[in-house]
Amino acid sequence: MKVSLGRKIYVIISTMFLILLCCVMIAPLLKVIAESFSTRQFIETNSVLFWPKGFNIEAYKKVFSDQNILRALRNSIFVTVFGTVINLTFTALLAYPLSRNEFLFKKSVLLMITITMIFTAPLIPTYLVVKNLGMDNSFLGVIIPTAISGFNFFVMRSFFVGLPSELIDAARIDGCSEMQILVRIVLPLSKAALATLGLFYGVGHWNALQWPLIFLRSPKIQTLQLRLYSILQEENTSSLDMGFINFSPETIKMTTIVVATIPILIIYPFLQKYFVQGATLGSVKE
Repeated sequence: MKVSLGRKIYVIISTMFLILLCCVMIAPLLKVIAESFSTRQFIETNSVLFWPKGFNIEAYKKVFSDQNILRALRNSIFVTVFGTVINLTFTALLAYPLSRNEFLFKKSVLLMITITMIFTAPLIPTYLVVKNLGMDNSFLGVIIPTAISGFNFFVMRSFFVGLPSELIDAARIDGCSEMQILVRIVLPLSKAALATLGLFYGVGHWNALQWPLIFLRSPKIQTLQLRLYSILQEENTSSLDMGFINFSPETIKMTTIVVATIPILIIYPFLQKYFVQGATLGSVKE
């Protein structure tokens, strides 16, 4: 099939634009990484661009030897893993019945969920509810209030609606309960949706700052993003007790940012296949 000249020009221009856009997005990350490996004299003279100068890893040694950062890293991993499991469980339990036509109050519940996407809960009432439930200053305070996302719920529901109803009817005839149908049939067929929404939820928990800043006041339960926020607010990074002269407080800040970013960069390639499939959920109808 012959490609027209206009099509070729469009492809060339689009490719050049996307390459330029990628460079613009990657450049800040490269600068952060370069500064995290650079020595103090080059950082203070602002001579580091996209390549380390005076390469050294002392800042990484210092960060990984700091118990507060290691504790915050463990807390973030726990909140991300446990929170994502809670998110996917609650979202699936809500999405499945609302994807079936026999659910009596489906329209009313869907309307209420839609309202939560338009009007968010005020901060003070949310804090009072969390406090009265005994979840203040605990991991549950940052997990339970965000257990279900309205957008992610509708994505999962649209996937469940697309499943063959004959398959579910056959399972009912065989004597399966609704919970057995969900666990043994619906969820195994929804790996793409679960992986995609799991990535959305996981990234949200890992990067969360607002709720941890409000509910996690004890240093022992601070997350990595909250610890990073504290470091960025400190001018001299005195809490790290720097004893080396070949890296600056700015290097410590950049190093902590890199450490906070690496886990997501490692996980994403393993979920990319499911993410591409899940990104087109509901876009094609047979």
